[in-house]
Amino acid sequence: MNSELKDLHQAKRPVSGALAGPYGHPFHPLLVTVPIGAWVSSLVFDIASRAVGRPAFLTHGSAWLIAIGVLGALAAACVGFLDLFAVPTGTPAHRTALTHMALNLAVTVAYAAGFAWRQGAGYPEGRGVGYGQLALSVVALAVLGLSGYLGGKLAYRYGVRVAEESVQAEGYRTTSGPEGARRHDARRHDARPHDAGP
Repeated sequence: MNSELKDLHQAKRPVSGALAGPYGHPFHPLLVTVPIGAWVSSLVFDIASRAVGRPAFLTHGSAWLIAIGVLGALAAACVGFLDLFAVPTGTPAHRTALTHMALNLAVTVAYAAGFAWRQGAGYPEGRGVGYGQLALSVVALAVLGLSGYLGGKLAYRYGVRVAEESVQAEGYRTTSGPEGARRHDARRHDARPHDAGP
């Protein structure tokens, strides 16, 4: 096995199955749905607070959604940090993972600062979320989108914490017996190049 395949094989295995998720079932993609969902919802609440006459419930709700997102991001970061240990250093996958981690931490800090800003400024009756606070959320969410793109690259291009193709093939096995054989023969027939003539 050459070094590249050895590194790829290593990146697919969890450092700790109990903490980072078992082979083929990492916890990180599950946990990131919490901050993503919370922060997208908070931005919707922010925008809506500028459009309604009594926005108090939206401004309060948005702030607590941000807090939920920060807590979820910290949990996802702990698990993601374990996955980072599985990626061999000095590789494009490791550099991408470091960038992904740095962006996620920056976004989490931005949202934590935004929450503190809102708590410090209070929630004036009849006023929506301030434009500065809204802008901070928009920028942070945009950076989160970029980080998500890199996370997808790690999984779907570099195969980090993705099961080997031999394991993936289990999901495409056809029914055994005569019916399975007929399907296999039909696929082979469809895959043959057809004659161009009449």
